[in-house]
Amino acid sequence: MSGKYDLVIVGGGISGASLLYATAKFTDIDSIALIEKESEIAAINSHSTNNSQTLHFGDIETNYTLEKAEEVKEGAEILAGYLENYDADRDLHDRRSKMVLGVGDEEVDALERRYHDEGFGDLFPKLRSIGREEIAEIEPKVVEGRDPETEMRALQTPDGYVVDYGGVTKSLVERAADETGVDVYTGTEVSDITPTLDGYTMATSEGRFDCDVAVVAAGSHSLQIAKELGYGEDKVLLPVAGSFFLADDLLNGKVYTLQMKKLPFAAVHGDADVHDPSITRFGPTAKLVPTLERGRISTVGDFLDVFGLNAAAFLSYAHILSDRILLPYVLKNLVYDLPEVGPRAFLPHVQKVVPSVELDDIERAKGYGGVRPQIVDTKEKSLDMGEAKIVGDDIIFNITPSPGASTCLKNAMKDTRMLMEFFDDEYEFDESAFRADTIEQFPRGEDTDDVSAGDADSAEADADEETAESDDSSDTVDDVPAADD
Repeated sequence: MSGKYDLVIVGGGISGASLLYATAKFTDIDSIALIEKESEIAAINSHSTNNSQTLHFGDIETNYTLEKAEEVKEGAEILAGYLENYDADRDLHDRRSKMVLGVGDEEVDALERRYHDEGFGDLFPKLRSIGREEIAEIEPKVVEGRDPETEMRALQTPDGYVVDYGGVTKSLVERAADETGVDVYTGTEVSDITPTLDGYTMATSEGRFDCDVAVVAAGSHSLQIAKELGYGEDKVLLPVAGSFFLADDLLNGKVYTLQMKKLPFAAVHGDADVHDPSITRFGPTAKLVPTLERGRISTVGDFLDVFGLNAAAFLSYAHILSDRILLPYVLKNLVYDLPEVGPRAFLPHVQKVVPSVELDDIERAKGYGGVRPQIVDTKEKSLDMGEAKIVGDDIIFNITPSPGASTCLKNAMKDTRMLMEFFDDEYEFDESAFRADTIEQFPRGEDTDDVSAGDADSAEADADEETAESDDSSDTVDDVPAADD
């Protein structure tokens, strides 16, 4: 196998698939290839069991500023519009209630300030501030067994999109592959990328590929490849593995708790599974692991490549993990994976959402959870907290922890604009058509179906704006506060 293409995209997860869709359907690029090392698309972090299936709008993510929520909101609406346009039968998603729950005077006050004073009520017209009685109507188990004297309030919206990101990834690739000049290669692992006078040559397990322009959307491996080409030398990764606990039929939609300040990890939440609402998932936990892929010892070496084993990397890790908030959090999360002890230690987090849950009601989900690479800046010795993009000479490296899946099509739109510059405006991007196919399909206004009721049957029946600048040798990083997808 070999080929010469105008554009090659490395990585068949939600990020690479979104870019393939945008470029194949809405540009006139003559030839495009997607290369994926696994035997099928969306086999790693985009797989439905390896993320928490949330489409983040920024409305209930309490670690987002209003400005960040505005940015994420547009990205989520683009993907939601795609789902409304192409998934009418709800095979890939569902729309359910979602809320962020405040328990106790301090958390209730924080939610009220956020809704009334910080502008979130204005930014999200469907978001409502509701009290105990309405919470009980929507999510009875959240109120049952809770001390009636305890103050509680929630910010709730019907736009709780629960998404099978693996299914969406395959949908995007299938629609793109219908276009002339588009080839998709699975079971094809890239071993080397070499700059040439005309672009790049890629050595793969199935032969050589040549291209004018390249995009590496391979998750944690994107930074590894970037470093091999001399980019991102001041970046390392802090890989975090997320896990979940399962219970039977406790929630109708999504119930989040308030985010801990300074943490780039999602607060524990509960939600009904996208394909089986009778299964409730709680999580994620966040355990530091020295691998780039969950459960694959072979990627320990890849992690060491990215880490570099140098003084700057070790000092950055030491500085970050010595934080008085982060260190206890990391240590506690190590306990959650232990047999017997883990479920017992995690139970209070579940009981904050559903007070009546007992130890026998939850079990650790086997085979669930992926690895999210948190970006570490070794110059600042700090977490960059979110998506990262490194831009080089006619090449882009996307390193996309959460909310990368939620903003996948928006990121693809931004990258497509940049690709047009790489091609010296030889090709055109029909952004108006892209928007008509996606965000313009997103339901708005009071005439949309309301799934805020707690009745699961009725819910079922309802069945970064700045573009990165670069020259031939510059790196840029787009920071987005991390949550989970």
